[in-house]
Amino acid sequence: MAMASIRSNLLRAALRGASRNSVQPKRGFASSAHDDARETAKWEKITYAGIVTCSILAFYNLSKGHPHHEEPPAYPYMHIRNKEFPWGPDGLFEVKHH
Repeated sequence: MAMASIRSNLLRAALRGASRNSVQPKRGFASSAHDDARETAKWEKITYAGIVTCSILAFYNLSKGHPHHEEPPAYPYMHIRNKEFPWGPDGLFEVKHH
């Protein structure tokens, strides 16, 4: 019984001592809140510059002309019909150009 009380007293003392020492001082890193704010502002400016640059490039690429190719000749072998469709002579999704 005496040993149990000694153990419990030692345990309480160890826990009290550990709780006092468990509060660690704040670690000092190289970056501070001021450095973090500066880094955030830098990347915000880079993001806005990137948005403007991409918008200008997209406008330029979409506004310039592009070549128009001639229509390929209508080859007779491309629309071989061995049997009439139930809805008519043309395919269901074909568009007639007159």
